[in-house]
Amino acid sequence: MIPGIFVRIASVCLVTVIIASCGAETPSEPAVEPLVTVAPRPEIYAEFSLTADLRDLSDAQREMIGVLIEASEIMDGLFWRQAYGDDYEAWLATIGNARASRFADLNYGPWDRLDDEKPFIEGVGAKPLGANFYPEDMTKEEFDAAYLPGKNGLYSLIRRAEDGSLRLIPYHVAYADELKAAADLLRQAAGLAASQDFANYLKLRAAALISDDFQVSDLYWMDVKDNEIDVVIGPIETYEDRLFGYRAAYEAYVLIKDLDWSARLARFATFLPELQEGLPVPDEYKLESPGSDSDLNAYDVVYYAGHSNAGSKTIAINLPNDEEVQLQKGTRRLQLKNAMQAKFEKILEPIAEVLVDESQRQHITFDAFFANTMFHEVAHGLGIKNTITGEGTVREALLELASSMEEGKADILGLYMITELFNADELGDVDLRDYYVTFMAGVFRSIRFGASSAHGKANMVRFNFFVEHGAFVRDSETGRYRVDFDRMQEAITALSRQLLMLQGDGDYEGALRLTNTRGVIGDQLQADLDRLTRASIPVDITFKQGLTELGLE
Repeated sequence: MIPGIFVRIASVCLVTVIIASCGAETPSEPAVEPLVTVAPRPEIYAEFSLTADLRDLSDAQREMIGVLIEASEIMDGLFWRQAYGDDYEAWLATIGNARASRFADLNYGPWDRLDDEKPFIEGVGAKPLGANFYPEDMTKEEFDAAYLPGKNGLYSLIRRAEDGSLRLIPYHVAYADELKAAADLLRQAAGLAASQDFANYLKLRAAALISDDFQVSDLYWMDVKDNEIDVVIGPIETYEDRLFGYRAAYEAYVLIKDLDWSARLARFATFLPELQEGLPVPDEYKLESPGSDSDLNAYDVVYYAGHSNAGSKTIAINLPNDEEVQLQKGTRRLQLKNAMQAKFEKILEPIAEVLVDESQRQHITFDAFFANTMFHEVAHGLGIKNTITGEGTVREALLELASSMEEGKADILGLYMITELFNADELGDVDLRDYYVTFMAGVFRSIRFGASSAHGKANMVRFNFFVEHGAFVRDSETGRYRVDFDRMQEAITALSRQLLMLQGDGDYEGALRLTNTRGVIGDQLQADLDRLTRASIPVDITFKQGLTELGLE
């Protein structure tokens, strides 16, 4: 998550606020100067201990958790190298200011991920859009003109050859030693696994790490159902590549399944084919059929590493990302219950006290927050993965906008699913208003992640769209917001249709217009968000994690 710092820092002790003027950044040229250097603010992260009940696990399973954490730590180092540079450890040692040093750890570099990637250390330039995946001085035009078969791939770095030309280096070559060590640890963990299927998966994932061929392990993982302990590990999400959205960053989660909660959730994924048919778009935008093998489970997460640990923390996972795997098998949706509870208690409820109309505050509930997050992940399986215009996959057609469009689609279709299932009496005895009001409060929470976050940008688009359609209404006297429930359903349908058709058409220009016009924070909203800052409400969470927290040392 932290793109590379290619401007070396002579002295990194003082952190100051400096207002500078600079020209608009063009997508094709590397950034030259930051707009502003801001103060480090580690206090925006509320600390939370990642623990879980391990009493029912065997000694071998407990040992396996430690081995998986060790492999995850390797992913953490690889992400630092992708996001910042190979010399990250030496750079960290030069920081003489304790607050700046702590904030650098949280951000994996000298840019504030929750404030539009502004530098917080004096002398640092703007964050390169391509992180450390590409040469700092490479333009989009140079990349487009280069003859490099596979240059759009997920698992390679672009570097300069001695003659100045561009060359491709596969991850498994660039990081050979670290990946071999991680693969050895996964094989060691396989020998400790209680589930034979999970042991086989770990061996396949080990082979994938040292070959960059992840599809076989992704397909196999979809059929692993009987394991209490799980791990997500490897180069997975492409958010860090803001230049093209091509390259995947290393990350890891170590997880323990909550069997009781998982049993409650299992049936919802079975509704996907029926919900796909009912999407509010012409038939050609819903011809693909979601995989029927999708499953939905709840977990306690006991370790985050790399991309997943940088900036805002994921509270639910929808994987694999491979479009072919999704069409064959669907996806797995992993709800990270303990992390979700932390965000609800430490962030969402305090936000509601400040910004949600008192008459609707009783509709803010953890069950609704959990469900909104869960259905967001399920909704990634709806819509279309390949454009209907011959532009390839949606990801290929929408480039760096693909992530924010996909996150926006999942958010809005999650609400669509909740509404449809409620109308079909599939949600039990619940109040639909809980989901809508909790969703609005969640929008305020995610907007604070900033424009550099795909989730934050998607929430800005949705907030402005809902305000324009009268679904979110602000009381000018109290400065608080309420949901107009009738107009909310109309707005859900309208935005669902727009996002699904942008994806299906592979309409890059349309997606760019939507982002540029609605993916912005207006003056009134910014003033309201500033009230949250003055109330000292955290923006996100950070973790105390590891063997000590789990009682394994």
